[in-house]
Amino acid sequence: MTKLPRKPSQPLLGDADAPLRSRPRKKQDPAQHQLTLDPMPARIDPCLALLKARPPKGRQWAFEVKWDGYRLAVHIEPSGVRILTRGGHDWTGRFPAIEAEAKRLPVSTAILDGEAVVFDELGRSDFGKLQQSLGGRGGNRTSWESVCMVFDLLYLDGHDLTGTEFTARRHLLEGIVPAGGEGAIRLSEEIEADGDKLFRIACEHGLEGIIAKDRNSTYRGGRGGEWQKIKCIQSGGFAIVGYQRSSAAFGNIGALLLAARRGGDLVYVGHVGTGFKADEAMKLRATMDKIKAPKPTVKYTGGRKNLIWIKPKLVAEIEYRAWTHDGKLRHASYKGLRDEQDDAAIFQVE
Repeated sequence: MTKLPRKPSQPLLGDADAPLRSRPRKKQDPAQHQLTLDPMPARIDPCLALLKARPPKGRQWAFEVKWDGYRLAVHIEPSGVRILTRGGHDWTGRFPAIEAEAKRLPVSTAILDGEAVVFDELGRSDFGKLQQSLGGRGGNRTSWESVCMVFDLLYLDGHDLTGTEFTARRHLLEGIVPAGGEGAIRLSEEIEADGDKLFRIACEHGLEGIIAKDRNSTYRGGRGGEWQKIKCIQSGGFAIVGYQRSSAAFGNIGALLLAARRGGDLVYVGHVGTGFKADEAMKLRATMDKIKAPKPTVKYTGGRKNLIWIKPKLVAEIEYRAWTHDGKLRHASYKGLRDEQDDAAIFQVE
């Protein structure tokens, strides 16, 4: 037979009609740490990688693959998801797969830093394929193929992480976006290898290059040197200042005339005549003919004929192997037009 308890539970012996009360709360100790929540910023100026010729040395450096696409900030907010370009423009509607994936992540609020890419058949990021998926410069097509390779976490569930060291940010990021995923948001994994060896392997596999990041650094906007990029094939944004008309070429474009910035001025840095596809060349020619200029905006020293000058409003992404002794691009190849909303920067020469 089950025995009854000797003494009924004391809290249940009180008057049933009496109000229940907790113990009086102690006064807050002024010396006690107060965990406050940080307001979620509307936008964070992105940290940009400084171009270097060789990888840095030292255990403080972490290495990743350099992705060739559009820089994005994915804001996961209580009201929904916002996807911002490097220049702060809202491109949420253009990346529906990334938006849907962001809603499934195990966070209440967050800001992910990453790069939208489209892969080629060998698994390499291809800037041209990304542009085609978006409908080209100024296009409004949605890109279902795009994948966001995320490499940093700037805000998480009420806490601003930009003042936290990179190693801690990455640790938190890996808890949200685990390695080896195959969704529309994937982790850009850190590669444990010597920088020189990794750079050599990246170039042998046809990748654009690698990124080195100081493990102890906080997150700062601009090119402060905490992040460095080492590129197998050089590339950059150059202003189109004119083109050479040719009846034998796609879109009648024999070559584009390119300019870079030197201080506050534009200077001619050569031409590019390869990399065009027929349909892209026709669209480019139509765009350039709408912004013709009566005279060149740079001092031209190329000696070509049948030139049409345009206003320097278009920025082309150009791959090249090196510079000549007189400051011209060598072995240049056209990759596509940078969109204004991508904060297309014109290459700055010394």
